Amino acid sequence: MTDADPHLAGIRVYPVKSLDPDARTRARVLADGGLTHDRAYAIRDADGRYVNGKREPAVHGIDATFDPADHALALRARSHARESGSEGAPSAVTVSLADESGRDAAADWLSTYFGYPVTLDHDGTGGFPDDTTAHGPTVVSTATLDAVGDWFGLGTESVRRRFRPTLEIGGVPAFWEDRLYADREHVVRFRIGDAEFYGTNPCSRCAVPSRDPETGDAIEGFRETFVERRAATRPAWADEAWFDHHYRLAVNTAVPEKAVDTTLTVGDTVTVLDTEAGNPQS
Repeated sequence: MTDADPHLAGIRVYPVKSLDPDARTRARVLADGGLTHDRAYAIRDADGRYVNGKREPAVHGIDATFDPADHALALRARSHARESGSEGAPSAVTVSLADESGRDAAADWLSTYFGYPVTLDHDGTGGFPDDTTAHGPTVVSTATLDAVGDWFGLGTESVRRRFRPTLEIGGVPAFWEDRLYADREHVVRFRIGDAEFYGTNPCSRCAVPSRDPETGDAIEGFRETFVERRAATRPAWADEAWFDHHYRLAVNTAVPEKAVDTTLTVGDTVTVLDTEAGNPQS
């Protein structure tokens, strides 16, 4: 690994949980471990459950664009969603999420689109992470995304959108990020620029990566192929304690208090520090 040059190659936040990403060059670490605007909004049904790709494949039919300058959210049904709706999908709309009335307007559009009532909830202190124990940003290397793309004949951007990582590391080989966690009793401390993180575990995946991020069409046998290839390519430095199954990719993180309010910038150096006892995932 002497020729490796670990650096932050990309930052992608997901302003509305389960909808489209927004690429950034800088992001601030918030009090609860999330990044600025990352999953700051979440769609919920009448029972308070997340409306996400795990439960509602129709989310793939939504084209969402967020402008952080004025908190404007543009919502549009993709062409296949418009064509499949018997009454037609709602017209495109742009609303400001800076106030409650704008969030209500977005919820109305989403309710019409899904065909059942939903709300659009907001949390500006750390968002709505998938993992509520290790709720820092997820980390993967660009080379890993390239490798997974080769397994399925997919482009890197498609893989990126399927697995939805927050931070992407360049200058390293595939699966380098498997160095960023230890066993179930320890974490790996690492630094990106001035921000320190604790790598906790390789992320267990759901059905979402098997689907085209825009059409929702699934690759038959995706999980089985992924598990076979992941087991065959798992590097020696990946701690086997977490691999009760091999449907895992990217690294979950926890955020120490001293990292709050630090800023991540594309190009920042990534440094692996040491291993500490005390894994929140144990």
